[in-house]
Amino acid sequence: MAKVLLVEDDVSVRSALQRCLAGASYTVRECGTGLDALRAVLDERFDLMVLDLGLPDLDGLEMLRMLRTVSDIPVVVATARADEREIVRVLGVGADDYLVKPFSVEHLIARMTAVLRRAASAAGGGYADVLRVGGLVVDAARREAFLDGDVLDLTQKEFDLLAFLARRPGVVVARGELFTQVWLRRYGGERTVDVHLSWLRRKLGETAARPRYLHTVRHVGVKLEAPRPAA
Repeated sequence: MAKVLLVEDDVSVRSALQRCLAGASYTVRECGTGLDALRAVLDERFDLMVLDLGLPDLDGLEMLRMLRTVSDIPVVVATARADEREIVRVLGVGADDYLVKPFSVEHLIARMTAVLRRAASAAGGGYADVLRVGGLVVDAARREAFLDGDVLDLTQKEFDLLAFLARRPGVVVARGELFTQVWLRRYGGERTVDVHLSWLRRKLGETAARPRYLHTVRHVGVKLEAPRPAA
């Protein structure tokens, strides 16, 4: 059965939903904050997320925007917010369905089943599991990276940083955004990003002065780009 990430800050609601979904043969992992949920998505593969928007650390819209930069996991929003404009915004940002509390577990499971069915029929779309940029291959599902056929020995954060950039080849990303999206913290950390970029460059066999894949754009950010063929 499907593996579900349940994101709900109310402990009693979360526990009740967990029991009901487990009773319906779903494998369930629980999170009470948006940042914990984002970390879980980076650490494990889930078939679907059930998301409450009223989280203590991140607004639901911000959570979805951050999620969609790293994952195409189907999301069923289950929340007390019933404003039509809010529903439209949330669906526009990347939710697959929207369910207003209170609702029955049967109703939730029916919506989850429909979303999972659509996701299965659309398999092959969305974010690719295997990312290729020149001779660099990043297998997001297996969390493995290869350069010209050789395995790269990367730390968890080095891999996360490389995978994030590999999903946006040629796009310049600011260091502040890298810190927010990869380290899942909201402010600061540009020095941390620079250090990890330096380590990553070393493992890619390049330097900031002689880049092959990682190119610094002064005062803007960094981009991952395939080396240009020799003239």
